[in-house]
Amino acid sequence: MTAPGFDRPLYILPFDHRGSFETKMFGWEGDLSAAQTAEIAAAKQVIYDGFKAAVAAGVPKEKAAILVDEQFGAAILRDAAAHGYTIACPAEKSGQEEFDFEYGEDFAKHIEAVRPTFCKVLVRYNPEGDSTSNRRQAARLKRLGEYLHGQSRSLFLFELLVPPEKAQLERLKGDKKAYDLELRPRLMAQAIQELQDAQVEPDVWKIEGLDRSQDCEKIVATARGGGRDKVGCIILGRGEDEHPGTDLELSGHTENGAAHDD
Repeated sequence: MTAPGFDRPLYILPFDHRGSFETKMFGWEGDLSAAQTAEIAAAKQVIYDGFKAAVAAGVPKEKAAILVDEQFGAAILRDAAAHGYTIACPAEKSGQEEFDFEYGEDFAKHIEAVRPTFCKVLVRYNPEGDSTSNRRQAARLKRLGEYLHGQSRSLFLFELLVPPEKAQLERLKGDKKAYDLELRPRLMAQAIQELQDAQVEPDVWKIEGLDRSQDCEKIVATARGGGRDKVGCIILGRGEDEHPGTDLELSGHTENGAAHDD
């Protein structure tokens, strides 16, 4: 098993949204027809065309990447691989409160069919939340990480969300901004530590933005603790600081783009 890590600058254009893309952009519910699926795929192609235009206009290719799903973006993934772009593809089932594999026991088969630079997971994990659910998630994520580091060429990109528990918000009188400032930084560091203790070893942590420099430094220190010197951190769209300074303190990695899939 290789040691985890990716410590080069990277800007990702994320458009791996699935459930939220169907419902919020197109207003569709339930199983999609072939025509509806093709329409979503065409919309994602427009996004990808914008990415290619940006690279052609001077965005450094070695620092640019896309994050797109196999369901609607299979053709995009093939084209991006052919052009030598850095690509990330999600492994999680869309719209779930608890992480599970999109393709169940066939997850490895799908990873190797795409061979993305990064295999990405989106995980909702609050250390003060449901401990049974957290343990189940950690076990699945450990399995994925061991596969990626032991048998695959793809790196492990872990998008961590720490949504507030009802009791946590109640202590703050429902103030979500206070939660983001006062509680979420500590909970994020605790979540990373717990997952590391459960032998979940991402190469890159993809995290929500933080307002205070000292909180950014704490997250990086936690992510890189225990000899994980090359593990990277990247800012996702939700919670991103509009000023670049905060992002740069997260070890040089930043992401511009949309928020996570719901």
